Amino acid sequence: MVAATLSIDEYLRRRLMPVEGAIPQIAGIEMYGNSVPAETVGGDLFEYINFEQRYNIDARIANANRLAEEYLRPLASGAPPRNEVDAHVRWLQSRPGYCAGDNAHYRKAKSSEQLRVAENLAELKTTAGVLLVDAQGHGVIAAKIASTVHDTFHAFMLSELDQKGTPTVELCEKLNLRLAQSVTARNALGRSGGSGPREIATMLYGEVRPHGDFRFVSFGHPPPLVFSARYERFMQIHAENMVKFLALGLEIPEDHPDRSRYVSMKRHRRRIRPADVAQITLMGQGDILFLHTDGVYDGSDQDSRRVIEEIVRQHKDAAAKEICNAVLDYALDQDQRLRAGGESDRIDDKTVFIIKRT
Repeated sequence: MVAATLSIDEYLRRRLMPVEGAIPQIAGIEMYGNSVPAETVGGDLFEYINFEQRYNIDARIANANRLAEEYLRPLASGAPPRNEVDAHVRWLQSRPGYCAGDNAHYRKAKSSEQLRVAENLAELKTTAGVLLVDAQGHGVIAAKIASTVHDTFHAFMLSELDQKGTPTVELCEKLNLRLAQSVTARNALGRSGGSGPREIATMLYGEVRPHGDFRFVSFGHPPPLVFSARYERFMQIHAENMVKFLALGLEIPEDHPDRSRYVSMKRHRRRIRPADVAQITLMGQGDILFLHTDGVYDGSDQDSRRVIEEIVRQHKDAAAKEICNAVLDYALDQDQRLRAGGESDRIDDKTVFIIKRT
């Protein structure tokens, strides 16, 4: 029997919702997220990135170690290149001023790179990725934008694992550029300057490690909140220490070679560096990291913050899933009030992601 064809709404909804079986198992960490669209499908996306489940880490490590050895072995005279290092060495040999030592030095350097790739890959066995995306608006168009971010992110992830053995800030930089509007497209649409509608999405990508370390990069996304189990409240985070970027595609760095080919609302003076990655550490047992989209809390309403803080306080000893759903229940109750007051247009997609140190 042939399965019924999915509608576009149902297809996108399934694509943008992970299953609990994908939740990574990190020592001392419990996590759970959930999302509720404002319509049949929405523009919020969250994803657990379980590196060992999604990628064959051991096979990748073995391949990196194999290349580390192969790169050191000289190519037999007249033999075709076995890899990119052989091809580059052959090019070096054709250049004026080539000496035999250049071959050995280059091979040693490229072999060392592969050893580092193998080490980086091994660290992913105790690392979990977290991806949150919030496309502007809701409905099918927003879902398609979120899906584009998702697919582009994972395409770049494959390249990062092959070349570096771990995600780097370059992934986020490339994704930001990919979501930018090209000057060619702007001119074809007859727009001037930075005017006209844009496909806008905020994004937060972070990595969780044992002992409660959470490192992340954010593009226009509401900052995380940290609940202290000891003090039973959200703690103050020194936001001035975090580099702030606009939503994806709106800000092109001045030092990017293609900066003149894209429309930018603002020009960041330089590309993202490793130092721009923010870090939060859950110091004590029971501490909770609260990630969300602005449909739940936009980061500015202090009354909402106090209510959410009280909900987390009441459920602080519960599992991450229970905490997540309790906050979502509150947010959905707020939607009912908006509908009753004739303000349904203010209802947005909602996502909550809880990371708890156990």
